[in-house]
Order: sequence, then structure tokens, then C-alpha cells
Amino acid sequence: MTVSTNRLGQFGEDVAVRHVEALGWRVLRRNWRVADGATRGEIDVVAADGPVLVFCEVKTRRGGAVAVDALAAVDPGKQRRLRRLAAAYLAREGHADEVRFDVVAVWWPRNGGAVRIAHVKGAF
Repeated sequence: MTVSTNRLGQFGEDVAVRHVEALGWRVLRRNWRVADGATRGEIDVVAADGPVLVFCEVKTRRGGAVAVDALAAVDPGKQRRLRRLAAAYLAREGHADEVRFDVVAVWWPRNGGAVRIAHVKGAF
């Protein structure tokens, strides 16, 4: 990833966090990382939507089709990794009665228009 890609990703995560907070969610963690063997990776946002623990994958794009590109990037392999990471999170941080996996897509048009968000609850 280039520096500009990292900045774009950070920008998208900031937008996604403001979005879920505006929904009344409580953000518990950002960029929660695991570096243990096969369970290596990061969960972008962990939040509480009432009693539901939500693991959010944030995908940020500059131009293009926001929802299509973002959802395509969360392919079955990525979904398996996120499930393993969520299991590690629950083992380390405590259990939850209900969990959900969401995808928050952030699209920033190249022409400088307003940022758009597509939020898919229960994406997988």
C-alpha cells in the first residue's frame, strides 16, 4: 500500500466511525490487530449496536462504484479471515450474545463531490 492509499483508508475509516456513531453505536475498538500465526490481520471497527457486537470492514474507494467495488473486495477468503479475527477478539476481549458482520463502503468521487457511504448490515 502506498502512503496515499493508507491515507485514503484512514480517511474512510474516520468517515465510517462518524457514520456509526451518528447511528447511536458505541465504537469499542479501531484497527484491532492480531499477529498470531494463521489468525493474522486487523478488524477495522468493532462497535456495539445496542446489544449486538458488530465487526465492521471498511472499504474506501476514490471514484468508481462504491457498493459494487467494496462488496466485491470482501470476498469469501476475506470473510473467513474476518470470522477468525472475530473469534480471536471474542476469546481475548469477552463474549457477546449476538454478533454481526457489516461492510461500510466509503466513496470519495474524484471530481471532489461529497463523500458517499453505503452500509450493508449483516453483509455475511
